[in-house]
Amino acid sequence: MKKDSSTESWGKAEMSEELINLAQLSSHRTHFVMPFTFSQLGDVSGKSVLDLGCGEGEYSRELARRGAKVTAVDCSENLIKYCKLKMEEECLNINYYVRNSCELFGVSNNTFDLVLSSMMLMDCEDFEGTVKEIFRVLKPSGRLFASVCHPCFHRSGGIGRQDKGLDKKVVVSNYFNPTEWEAPLSSGTVNIIWRHRTIQDYVKTFIKCGLTITDVHEPIPTDDQARIDVDIAWLQKVPVYMFWELKK
Repeated sequence: MKKDSSTESWGKAEMSEELINLAQLSSHRTHFVMPFTFSQLGDVSGKSVLDLGCGEGEYSRELARRGAKVTAVDCSENLIKYCKLKMEEECLNINYYVRNSCELFGVSNNTFDLVLSSMMLMDCEDFEGTVKEIFRVLKPSGRLFASVCHPCFHRSGGIGRQDKGLDKKVVVSNYFNPTEWEAPLSSGTVNIIWRHRTIQDYVKTFIKCGLTITDVHEPIPTDDQARIDVDIAWLQKVPVYMFWELKK
């Protein structure tokens, strides 16, 4: 497996352990990102689905619970070991691979009805290579559903924050600066590599690789979701996440 900076960063043992713990505590993921994702995916029963960048595997397990035929890929051997243990606990059936997202060797062409990439595409070093692989393994007319940190409002070398709570503001000093930096996850301690890509970076790469954009979402939390957490309530003002729907 190619050891690029993405793999080296996210594949660290201490990173895997921290991600497993923090994923369970993330109100954004549990109460906003995951519910929106599955509301958009619709009925997945009987469909062949690739969870690309599966992390600690909750999306894969939920897909399997809903009747999908699931294959899950991550670059972290430790995370895949954890995923397999959780799968066995629930008696689910999921195929797991330790792979770099831009080198899905062993996965045949035209295999999947759906590729899900939740909060991963902004992190991979070889973005174009990853999108090419997604195109390759999708069936004709297959779909990609991908979520990323919103390029206009995510923390980067040119985008920051000031104030707190509902008064928190985004301060943009340089959007047109594709860059990378090291920092821990929110509430984390282990540094990982983060990347900033502009919206046109995403669009031009999708088109170059043969995918058609069918929809884009900047979802707003409901009032019920906003009452759960002040950080979710802030998302009624600023879209921290962007969701792409594409077709082969």
